[in-house]
Amino acid sequence: MAAADRYDELARTIANRYGTLPARLQVIARYALDNPDAMALATVAEVARDAAVPPSAVIRFANALGFAGFLPMQRVYRDRLVARSSSYRERIELLRASASDPDDAVRPLIDSAIGDLDRLREHLDRRALKSAAALVLAARTVYVLAQRRAHPIANYLVYALAQLEIRAHLLDNAGGMLRSQAALVGPDDLLIAASFRNYTPDVIDIAADCRRRNVPVVAFTDTAVSPLAASARVRFDLGDNLAQPFRSLVGPMTAAQALVIAVGYALAESRNGGAPAKRARRTRRAAR
Repeated sequence: MAAADRYDELARTIANRYGTLPARLQVIARYALDNPDAMALATVAEVARDAAVPPSAVIRFANALGFAGFLPMQRVYRDRLVARSSSYRERIELLRASASDPDDAVRPLIDSAIGDLDRLREHLDRRALKSAAALVLAARTVYVLAQRRAHPIANYLVYALAQLEIRAHLLDNAGGMLRSQAALVGPDDLLIAASFRNYTPDVIDIAADCRRRNVPVVAFTDTAVSPLAASARVRFDLGDNLAQPFRSLVGPMTAAQALVIAVGYALAESRNGGAPAKRARRTRRAAR
């Protein structure tokens, strides 16, 4: 049986096949029909937990519908999320319905960005920064991947790391060769990936493939249940204000800058044998 490549076809297939499925797979079928957003965003383990079935049953469910595994089936659910996203013109119309002047519409966006920075100041994981910086310095080459709304983060990181004389390359999909580019990333390298709702399937899939091949992954995403989170050795959860029609990149870009600064500090200490820290300690002892 050929697997469905569109959500409406998949949902129809599940409904038509429901009566022929074993009881445990029927439980998953009901869950999938009732929770398409969760099917798009959750891991196999999370779907299994929420549906109260073993993880192996989730894989069997995907196989029963003609998919090679859970991830190919999940891609159909993710495509549905992307298709449901309203266009920019529709978002502008929503703004105009509540604010007749552009200045009035922009002010809540500014307030939201300020709130993102406040949360980042309170919750930025300093241990994660140090761990990510260590991975950057240990890597033969740092590869960076982000698409659509998150793409500026990747561009900045490649630029800034190059300024620190770190070998960094953007996986830019030039010539439609993204998969071939990603295949060059090896265990001695590092992948930095960024993706936020609605998650970019290519970014999620390549990060997952890197993890399977023992390539360390540093992720910039929104929550611990992001599909990118499962692939990350180090992760920065930056939230995402879905109440706003246009979501800010101020928080993620600042977090990316924080990583570059952490790399710069670690690089300076490694080149100087920790001399700045030692001098500071000697100065403090002399002042006592």
